[in-house]
Amino acid sequence: MQLQTITAMWREGSKMRPTSGRIAGVCAGTALALGVAWGNSPAQAVAAATSSKAITICHGYGCSFRTKLMLGAADGQRFRSIMSAGASSPKAERAALARAVRHFDRRANEATGFEDRPRTQVGKPERGQMDCVDESTNTRALLLYLAERRLLKFHKVGRNVSRGFFLDGRYPHWTAVVVDPSGVKWVVDPWYARVGGAPDIIPYEQWKVRGQFGSGAPN
Repeated sequence: MQLQTITAMWREGSKMRPTSGRIAGVCAGTALALGVAWGNSPAQAVAAATSSKAITICHGYGCSFRTKLMLGAADGQRFRSIMSAGASSPKAERAALARAVRHFDRRANEATGFEDRPRTQVGKPERGQMDCVDESTNTRALLLYLAERRLLKFHKVGRNVSRGFFLDGRYPHWTAVVVDPSGVKWVVDPWYARVGGAPDIIPYEQWKVRGQFGSGAPN
């Protein structure tokens, strides 16, 4: 992703999805989580949660490359098991969500055939490596997958958000978001971690002030 792409993204406001056509096409998967009416019986719930789904994995910086990841019945059962551990409270669900992201992260890297380095910066397209736009797009795809299968009990999937645009003394950075029952936004950001590592799941208000030049805070 080039600097002009970052600038275009920010012109639309920090709470909008990226405006780059190739990125927006991947991010615009909101319909996955809307209007899906699964049955209420236990058998129907299991069938819904374990149904297969192809997800597009972005990599190469700014979604320069795309790879299909097929999440099959075994993945669905794994996610259902992981998320069931978070059924007691929003806090417990966020802890379960961190484990779900870790599993998804490993599966995404298996699909691309490369091990993504943590904190990969923008630059020349490099297969298998993911900048924050790739990571946030992929993470949101997972969140929509979980929501579609009714595996998110306490949180709704929000739009990806961003912070920083150089002129404000911070690096540009994007992340996926979930919203808890009280309306608090929580970022879900695996960009800092190695493959399969724990993502940052912290309040958006805390996340948005990080990353200042020379502050020592993560960008």
